[in-house]
Amino acid sequence: MKKPLVRFILGALCVLLMLGHAGRLWQIPFVTALEAYLYDVRVRLAMPDTVDQRVVIVDIDERSLGEVGHWPWGRNVLAELVNRLCEDYQVAVLGFDVVFAEPDESSGLKVLERVGRQQLKGEAGFQRTLAELRHSLDYDQLFADSLRGRPVVLGYYFSGASSAQQAGALPPPAFPAGSFAESGTSFVSWDGFGANLPLLQKAAASAGHFNPVVDFDGSSRRIPLIVEFKGAYYEALSLAVVRTLLGNARLTPGSAAGQKRIGWFDLEGERGSLRIPVDENAAALIPYRGYQRSFPYFSAVDILKGRVAAEHLAGRIVLIGTTAPGLMDLRSTPVGGAYPGVEAHANLIVGMLAGTIKERPGDGPGLEALQIVLLGGMLATLLPLLSPRRATALAGGMLVATLATNLWLWNSVNLVLPLAASVLLIALLYVLNMSWGYFIESRTKRQVTELFGQYVPPELVDEMVKDPESYSMEGRNAELTVLFADIRGFTSLSEGMAPKELTRLMNEYLGAMTDVIRAHRGTLDKYIGDAIMAFWGAPVGDPENARHAVLAALGMQRAVRALAESFRARGWPELKIGIGINTGMMTVGDMGSPVRKAYTVMGDPVNLASRLEGITKEYGVGIVVGELTCARVDDVTFRELDRVRVKGKDQPVSIHEPLGLTAELPATVRDELKLWQHVLDLYRARDWGQAERLLDDLAQRSPGRRLYSLYAERIVAWRANPPAESWDGVTIYQTK
Repeated sequence: MKKPLVRFILGALCVLLMLGHAGRLWQIPFVTALEAYLYDVRVRLAMPDTVDQRVVIVDIDERSLGEVGHWPWGRNVLAELVNRLCEDYQVAVLGFDVVFAEPDESSGLKVLERVGRQQLKGEAGFQRTLAELRHSLDYDQLFADSLRGRPVVLGYYFSGASSAQQAGALPPPAFPAGSFAESGTSFVSWDGFGANLPLLQKAAASAGHFNPVVDFDGSSRRIPLIVEFKGAYYEALSLAVVRTLLGNARLTPGSAAGQKRIGWFDLEGERGSLRIPVDENAAALIPYRGYQRSFPYFSAVDILKGRVAAEHLAGRIVLIGTTAPGLMDLRSTPVGGAYPGVEAHANLIVGMLAGTIKERPGDGPGLEALQIVLLGGMLATLLPLLSPRRATALAGGMLVATLATNLWLWNSVNLVLPLAASVLLIALLYVLNMSWGYFIESRTKRQVTELFGQYVPPELVDEMVKDPESYSMEGRNAELTVLFADIRGFTSLSEGMAPKELTRLMNEYLGAMTDVIRAHRGTLDKYIGDAIMAFWGAPVGDPENARHAVLAALGMQRAVRALAESFRARGWPELKIGIGINTGMMTVGDMGSPVRKAYTVMGDPVNLASRLEGITKEYGVGIVVGELTCARVDDVTFRELDRVRVKGKDQPVSIHEPLGLTAELPATVRDELKLWQHVLDLYRARDWGQAERLLDDLAQRSPGRRLYSLYAERIVAWRANPPAESWDGVTIYQTK
């Protein structure tokens, strides 16, 4: 199976994994945790982090406890606080993030009444005084009187099954039992409650629960606007405050077309109307404005003693809460691990009024699934086909586009779409493909390198790694080109050098020759003493194997000439090499014994190449190539040297000398080549005299060229001893 296909299948499995999470077929805890984290990050990035003046928090702080006394305060003090806020400061709505479930007996009224019934039952003066003081000492009644007829919203809480007690009196439900029997909304349900005294609840304008939804990580990101208890439905403190502000606004649930579950609540009141989006639990996301103290705070004792200017509270919504040590209602939130609960309600109230509550669409899972299919399908298909750089660019671009789109929807239309699964999928597919390339393909590269690295250049190894199944060391037949190179006069050269010097010379020479061969996509076969054997076209196929071999031979001759100056400077002899090249069908593969094998080529074309190298010195040329090699190369100019019949071969072959790339050949060389070809034609036609005269002309142009003197010697010999009538112009060699 091809590697891109394997990676595509693995990528498709990753897509299916995330798709199942998005479709709620299963839940991946890490994705859920990442979703919560990314939600919190977006909250912090988008929050204005300014102080909103619409809601003021009256804080029962440490300083208040120090001046007024420890908590709980007498209800007479709270009555005075309510009177101050409603009469002196003219607040718009007053909400309590405190519950008053127990009677206040701190005035001693109960004790006095018991004494009046028992020890002082007949004392008229005592009874008269008690009657006069009863109202002022009934702190609960005083507090209830302060609430009556004023826009005051009390708070209470619900509890779960483990603490399902019922204390105090609940307010009338926002919706009676059975109101949502056909709704698909999963309301938060409770089994118990802790509410306010019936006397206080009856006197207050409204009341609302202050239970948040605590997520799996303990963080409060939502408040259920409507919860279910014993079949009836009760509103949250923040919703009750806003309804009171709007003039006891009518609350109406709304659903999107084709959906059963509640998608929002509409508020219609004398002072305005609002729409509040909710999720599948009828909960609203808290639009946190910033970190703690995003609203004005005033100490309760300063309100009691009139130390705060009226303009700071007039016409504002006021929430009474606690931040004193031991009383502090702290919650873990996206904007702080110890965040005052009263400020969470303030954020939600302002969010309702400003229309900044984020909405999780009912078809969010469907949109998430669609996004996963589009992103995952594209990445799973393209990443296996791209280079690491392009794969990184694609994955990075997809990630940026996904984040940018999500943030735009968050900021522009208050829409919260799932993000974690898509982000994680992009990262997962990218890491999968990169790690595959690093671990799997690098292991494959190591294996290929172990097999072929000593023979072929690194760039060919890289090419083989892309499809390693296509390469093996098993024997096969193919048209290849083989090269043999040998140092002329090496025996006498080596006898005149010290072993260490000879070793250094050979290492430098072989290194230079090997570099040239590898640079032209050649496969190094072996070193045979001072000789080099290489071939082209295997293990990586090369349609231009003949051309690359010829260019390599020309490069090797240039490299030898370049080494000459360095060798002379060190007192080393100048090297001359002969190179034989031939092309043909040969067998290539891993050959040898169980003890030692080598990746090599065998066949008649290989033997001919070796013999061509051996006759280079006969013609005084550096390179001799066979006729098939010459026929396979179009952009190199060759000089035909002869037609020869070597040992073991019946058919003659033409041999040629490459002169260089045709486009780079000087005009003088082209003219000389044309004249030489004419000489060769005359020679084969037995026109000895005309051929000899032209050879003299060529010898004057290129003095000392062995080729011209060789043919001049042959003409002299033929004149003295003419060849047989059957002579076909072929030279017979019985050398190696």
